[in-house]
Amino acid sequence: MPVLRNEIGEVLRDVRLTQGKTLRDISSGARVSLGYLSEVERGQKEASSELLASICDALDMPMSIILREVSDRFAAAESLETVPVMPSIPDTVPELLSSMRTR
Repeated sequence: MPVLRNEIGEVLRDVRLTQGKTLRDISSGARVSLGYLSEVERGQKEASSELLASICDALDMPMSIILREVSDRFAAAESLETVPVMPSIPDTVPELLSSMRTR
């Protein structure tokens, strides 16, 4: 299961890089230290809702878009966890195999 702070950090970093912005650009716009922003992006620090709002403003990206992407990543991870590694063989297969041998 993914960790929320890691997923938020990865999404923020992806958006920042897609926009061609540096950590310095966003840290000054969000009024947060460059080091702290770096730790948030790497999932080492958990951003408060106020800090997340400031970072989103600096990225000119609605927080709902960031959180939706994080939510989509969690949904994908959860669906992967429910898929069995080795699918079970349906009950009818042994019967089909035995009937094929008697022919």
